[in-house]
Amino acid sequence: PTVPGARAKSCSRGRRQGGWEEHVQNLNRVLELDPRNLFLLQELSVSYLLLRRYPEMAAILDQTITLAPEDPALRVARASIEFLSRGDTRPLHTAIDAILAQSPSAARPIAIQWLTLALCERDSAAATRAVANIPTDGISIENTWFPRSWFEAIAARARGDSAAARTHFMAAREQIERLMRDQPEYGEPLCVLGMIDAGLGRKVEAIQEGRRGVELVPEAKDGRNGLTARRHLAMIYAWVGEKDAALEELSAVTKRPGYLSYGRLKLHPEWDPLRGDPRFEKIVESLAPKGNAENSKK
Repeated sequence: PTVPGARAKSCSRGRRQGGWEEHVQNLNRVLELDPRNLFLLQELSVSYLLLRRYPEMAAILDQTITLAPEDPALRVARASIEFLSRGDTRPLHTAIDAILAQSPSAARPIAIQWLTLALCERDSAAATRAVANIPTDGISIENTWFPRSWFEAIAARARGDSAAARTHFMAAREQIERLMRDQPEYGEPLCVLGMIDAGLGRKVEAIQEGRRGVELVPEAKDGRNGLTARRHLAMIYAWVGEKDAALEELSAVTKRPGYLSYGRLKLHPEWDPLRGDPRFEKIVESLAPKGNAENSKK
């Protein structure tokens, strides 16, 4: 029984160091010994997500859901694949509506996915409802903690309430600064601080914080978190009007395994400042499903 756990730690370490193929192979070997291990199955599904290998991700999630059929997060993850790979939000929308109708209390574990869907569908009312289900003490996404006030600011921006967005961004800034007083060299929250300052129009501070955050989480030492930091820097550049720098970072990030997908780049408003630039559209198309170039342009 100790072998799968020990191998799982090795697998996770391999992924963080960038050994993606080895990591996937190791996880599959461990699952041969322990095929009902939910943790390992979810680890493998995340690995396929990061590698943008969506058919394999779907197959693993189907297997996982047979073991936990009522888990709302698993159901939403499975329904999100068409959105991630093709920019089709309909299956995800249908799944979230069904989950909420069945059990309103299930909104909390799927609040971030609900918020992402609402933003991509430009449904500001749904975005506000989704944010209301985010824990008051915030939430970690991709190993990075965000205060709830960050999401409140994003929802306010979506509904065009710039005054409320500023108030929430300021509250988020205070919380991140409080976190960093004891950990001033903590790269991930420094990137969040940079995004907050970008939202506040503090261009110089935002760029400095984003660049420093990337320096503190180098991709060479931590491929997964390092790429997340670079993606956050790309968003900072986009929000403060440094389009060339944003596109340079974004181009590099999308050539590596990571959470950025065709659907998110195509639909999410966080990238709106880059829309219409042929260089951005080329990056989006680079993630389009193969053999579906014509459909992806529609």
